[in-house]
Amino acid sequence: MNKKLQHLAERRSLLIKQAAAQRSALSHNLEPWRARLTWVDRGVEGLRYVRRHPAWMAGSALVLVAFLRPLRAGKWLQRGWLIWQIGRRLRKR
Repeated sequence: MNKKLQHLAERRSLLIKQAAAQRSALSHNLEPWRARLTWVDRGVEGLRYVRRHPAWMAGSALVLVAFLRPLRAGKWLQRGWLIWQIGRRLRKR
């Protein structure tokens, strides 16, 4: 029985060393992606914020329209209306 426990302890030690080496290699391989993934996380969080606070987005759009000239405002209102309709249709699915 003692030999079996010794073999298991050696095997466990080997597996722990292998897992540490694999974690280190994975961390090293993912380092170039860290900055890109940070931007993706920020984008996802921004989308979540927009979904939680649609009134803020509508208010921001109105402020933007107020600063634009009247001719441009009509174009932006048409685009906003189209985006809003597409968003409603996508939510219904």
